[in-house]
Amino acid sequence: MPYFGSTTPPMSTPKPKLVAPERARDLVVARRAIAVERAGLEALEASLDGAFERAIDRFMAATGRVIVSGMGKSGHVARKIAATLASTGTPAQFVHPAEASHGDLGMITPADAVLALSNSGETAELSDIVGYAKRFSIPLVAITARDKSALATAADVVLLLPAAEEACPVGLAPTTSTTMQLALGDAIAVALMERRGFTADHFREFHPRGALGARLAKVGDLMHTDLPVATLGQKMAEVLIKMTAKRFGCVAVVDADGWLAGIVTDGDLRRHMAGDLLARNVEAVMTKNPRAVAPETLAAEALATMNAHQITALFACETDGERRRPVGILHIHDLLRAGVA
Repeated sequence: MPYFGSTTPPMSTPKPKLVAPERARDLVVARRAIAVERAGLEALEASLDGAFERAIDRFMAATGRVIVSGMGKSGHVARKIAATLASTGTPAQFVHPAEASHGDLGMITPADAVLALSNSGETAELSDIVGYAKRFSIPLVAITARDKSALATAADVVLLLPAAEEACPVGLAPTTSTTMQLALGDAIAVALMERRGFTADHFREFHPRGALGARLAKVGDLMHTDLPVATLGQKMAEVLIKMTAKRFGCVAVVDADGWLAGIVTDGDLRRHMAGDLLARNVEAVMTKNPRAVAPETLAAEALATMNAHQITALFACETDGERRRPVGILHIHDLLRAGVA
């Protein structure tokens, strides 16, 4: 079979076999790398000052987005920071500095703020974004390790990374420096969340899919509003028909004004099984003051209640003092379908 680009097959490099001492050394190297990066993070934490607060002020004042940019490894970190900001309530977008020089500067508006990452502060590809920001008076925040660099000199606010050893054994590959950039980006996102009063409900709006969205779903999002309902004084023969028609395994029992008085479940039927069951009034069979939840309750909390009390359905009720009006019903199967259970 021919090989692309060559008339001879490629040579394969044999993999060295690891002996026990070499494998043990891998753990030593890994722990050393983590320790070096941890020291860098501790230095970063200690170095934070008023510049961080001024940076947050600039981002809060922007009515547009936070434009995050960086080249190389800093660019990869910048993409993650932009994604974290966008998912936590701060509109953000990554703009590649090289692409910016070929038309993507149009993505940046005077309503935005720019967050530029460069460990050296001398990344040539950032020059057009920096120049554009200065030309249109767009706030520019820099994350860099050199306070006298071109980027730091141009920036309105400089978030200076402290001097720290790279975890790379030859001290060249960005390791500790990018970890500090990433941590600082997370700190910015969290500070902005606090400033904006960002809540779990807001978070769910940006994460409607997957396990996270399921955990933050509310009872009102999943409940059925076509309820199985009986009224006080009804005969069990009528109640059983309603119970069978809705297939939830229970019926809410309400008074003349629609307030919840009790519930009839499969268990209640078994406990009151007798020849005259169908002729009895519902209040003789129902369980009074049943457990219920508010529509605003997290679905995960409703599941915890079901598990704790070994029940498969809960009525969702609006309240007025001690009175509760059923407006929905949540079954364990609804939680399973939504991925909550």
